[in-house]
Amino acid sequence: MCSRWCISRSTTWSSTTRTSSRACGWGATSIRCCGRFGSGRMVRRSPALPASSARPHHEPQPPIPGSDREMLKLLAARIVGLAPLLLIVSFLTFLMLHLVPGDIRDIILGVDATPEQYEELGEKLGLDDPFVVQYGRWLFKAVQGDLGTSAYNSQTVVDAVLDTLPVTLSLTFGGMLVGIVIGVPAGVYAGLHRGGLVDRVAVLAATVGQALPNFWVAIILVIPFALWWQLLPATGFTPPTESVTEWLRSIALASVALGTSASAALARQTRGAVIDVLGTDYIRTARAKGLSERTVTFRHALKNAAVPIVTTIGFQVNGLLGGALIVEQVFGLNGFGSLAIDSVRTQNIPIMQGVVMMGTLVIVGVNIAVDIAYGYVNPRMRPA
Repeated sequence: MCSRWCISRSTTWSSTTRTSSRACGWGATSIRCCGRFGSGRMVRRSPALPASSARPHHEPQPPIPGSDREMLKLLAARIVGLAPLLLIVSFLTFLMLHLVPGDIRDIILGVDATPEQYEELGEKLGLDDPFVVQYGRWLFKAVQGDLGTSAYNSQTVVDAVLDTLPVTLSLTFGGMLVGIVIGVPAGVYAGLHRGGLVDRVAVLAATVGQALPNFWVAIILVIPFALWWQLLPATGFTPPTESVTEWLRSIALASVALGTSASAALARQTRGAVIDVLGTDYIRTARAKGLSERTVTFRHALKNAAVPIVTTIGFQVNGLLGGALIVEQVFGLNGFGSLAIDSVRTQNIPIMQGVVMMGTLVIVGVNIAVDIAYGYVNPRMRPA
């Protein structure tokens, strides 16, 4: 009977079994009796792992590509690429406006205008010059920051755009804030509880929300909150420089009306992204390691699901800029959309040209912001 057992590793010849270790480092593990009844007696011999695998070897992780300097280079490249884009947009816009039937002189002077008045106004506005001359003259001034003057008054195009753009931007980003606050949490919760009652209700609400027109939602909101209860103003806009509280009250209803469709789209996209991420191998590995569900959700799942969510936010901001054109009419706001509609109705070509150019700048700026956000949400998407 053995009273004590010992485990030893040998890489030399064994006197009992005549087996040897391999030259590449393989050894053998022996279990023998070390007690008084069997000291030194070999009981069992089993092959051991290579010495190189006895201790796990961790490969160094590749460094995260890109840096803040690379992000600045990306931003500079986007800004440089903006110049040819604006040139193409300005040319196409000028060409289409030049081909529009009708003459602005008929609107300004009326039907009772004399030929001399026609000729004088055409010479003043340069309407009788060839298309290339008109575009070249406009482009030369635009490079210097002069987009022209309104055809009906002495107000410059830049002043007209800057007076109305804050209204539209306030509504757009207010609606986007409503969409993020409602849509992202709803999508996350629905994705975490896929197939449950909350998930089904969220999917149904998102489907209905995307189907409702923004202007219809705006009318429904005005009736109770502005007409019946008089909690919020139905029309008018207060700049934030005058009063932040009144500014929030003046854009509240319009922001909710715009944010309805945005929250629905974000909820659907967030739900799908969360479901896709939760089915990946690294999420199963994180759960197998014993990490809490909160850690798995917020540190792993949402971090990797954020990229499609950021993409959806960028698309929705561009869509809300267009939706604000109609919502401004419902609430009587003198915004960028109202300026665009009035310029089209009156054939105010300088204003129309300025509206298109400024709208292009805003949309490109949003896309650049989305590209930069990619690098911070997922550092591996930064430029190498």
